[in-house]
Amino acid sequence: MPNWIKPSRFLGLIAIALAVCFTVVACGGTQTASNSQQAGVAPEIVVDYIHKVAESDRTAYTKHVVNRLKKLEGIDKPKGVVDAEATEAWQQKNGIPLPAQMFRLGSELASENGDFTIGLISPWNINDNQAPKDDFEKAGMQKVVDTGEPYKEYREIAGQKYMSAIYPDKAIAEACVTCHNTHPVHKERYPDKVFALGDVMGGVVINLPLGSS
Repeated sequence: MPNWIKPSRFLGLIAIALAVCFTVVACGGTQTASNSQQAGVAPEIVVDYIHKVAESDRTAYTKHVVNRLKKLEGIDKPKGVVDAEATEAWQQKNGIPLPAQMFRLGSELASENGDFTIGLISPWNINDNQAPKDDFEKAGMQKVVDTGEPYKEYREIAGQKYMSAIYPDKAIAEACVTCHNTHPVHKERYPDKVFALGDVMGGVVINLPLGSS
């Protein structure tokens, strides 16, 4: 049977996740997993909640911040109302991060203490660090692209058990589509790949440790 997450740890995960913008951070409990005989929350459900909070934050950032700006990567937006620019070079240009960059910044904070990791991957990656790396990510990412549904698997790495999941990362706004389709790296690497709204552009990967085997 799969390990179950104790209610106290589960509530800690969700409470802190809701409290911190653009990230899902560490749980409050000291144990990493409970015995399968104890009452708790299934790891499959825990990763669903983690994903929901993280994805909702990025969607809100995209729709209610980036979409209101007057510029996106140097291109004027006629419907923009805020005199600022969302750009990959946001630090150099005194702008704000693109949605994918904001997600990455949050995921780095969330992964700092090792309670779990969350990040982005894509078969059409622009950032080399976001290419699918192992067999799980490569096979799982392909299934997510093919089906549009999450892919989950219990696995073990170096004696550590994990519930790992890949969720479809879809183009939810025109800003997502425009940034990727016009990016020089994307145009060079994937000249025939043109994203449209609603397309799966990659995946959100969550690795939740369950305890040593």
